[in-house]
Amino acid sequence: MERRTRSRRELTPHMMMWRLIWLTVIMAFVLVTGYGVRLYAQTENAVKGTYQPTTKTTKVTKKNIEATKPISILLMGTDTGALGRTDKGRTDTMIVATINPKQKRTTMVSIPRDTYVQIQGGTVQGDKINAAYTYNGTDGAISTVSKLLAVPINYYVLVNMTGLRKIVDAVGGVDVNVAFSWTDPQHVGNYQFTKGPMHLNGAQALAYARMRYLDPEGDYGRQKRQQEVIEGIVKNALSAGTLSNYSTLMKSLSSAIQTNLTFDEIKSIATGYSSSAKTFNQKTLKGTGAMVNGASLQLPSTAELQSVSDLLRGELGLSKTTLNNYSTKENAANANTFNFSTGAGTYTLY
Repeated sequence: MERRTRSRRELTPHMMMWRLIWLTVIMAFVLVTGYGVRLYAQTENAVKGTYQPTTKTTKVTKKNIEATKPISILLMGTDTGALGRTDKGRTDTMIVATINPKQKRTTMVSIPRDTYVQIQGGTVQGDKINAAYTYNGTDGAISTVSKLLAVPINYYVLVNMTGLRKIVDAVGGVDVNVAFSWTDPQHVGNYQFTKGPMHLNGAQALAYARMRYLDPEGDYGRQKRQQEVIEGIVKNALSAGTLSNYSTLMKSLSSAIQTNLTFDEIKSIATGYSSSAKTFNQKTLKGTGAMVNGASLQLPSTAELQSVSDLLRGELGLSKTTLNNYSTKENAANANTFNFSTGAGTYTLY
């Protein structure tokens, strides 16, 4: 199991959504210090606008939060409403984050969108994990991830890309350094990006963050550009120019984020868990690529699933438990026909 530890200064692609989520916390506590109660009240109202409860999380008691017990958060990114879309969308970004204030670290495990799993909460037996939200909303996504890894999920945060566009405009745009010149006709606006420094508005930033197929690094290159946009947002959010547009920024955050975290819980986490944001352990649930019934899937081995489960449960102070779910049973049934190391052989869904 590969694990990487980095400092907060050395940001990595998977920290993109994490930065956006903590932006609200920054506003609540840094801005109010210098600019008064009115901005604090606007932040509180904005956070209340993001609140959407769920019955599928294992909520942490106020007493445990105040005692800074480890917590888990499922981070999800969806394209809902972006680029003219009106459908519910899929969560193409799914990250299980654990915050361990005693060890002063955050552990983030990214789950590839094509990971084949049993979808919880409906009639669909198996599909790619990014479809769990499409079928059964946040409840289905939370239950599916929790069942796959035997990890309780305390909170969730859902971020959409349309909100990202609005936030960029609210902070006056972002500065990026384009790695290579390109034009993507698949995006509305047919924007041109020229190698070198550029200042982007919200629509341009969305196109910049979304492009994948023209990038030599593929999805990894897209993640780096998303990180660059989020860093620009965080940098500009606390500038004097943004303060005059603060109300718009808070409304944009409300439209971009949905969570079952209350404002009081965010305040408690910001004060008691902030030291955990200094060190990040990062991992991706690794699967073996295979074509199954005409679909391109990622199939994590039982050993890999168990390793990730042990890691996350350990960060939460829980004992290890042997996984026994749909995925492990399918893997056992294919043990003699499929090689998870090389991808050779045939994987059959039973």
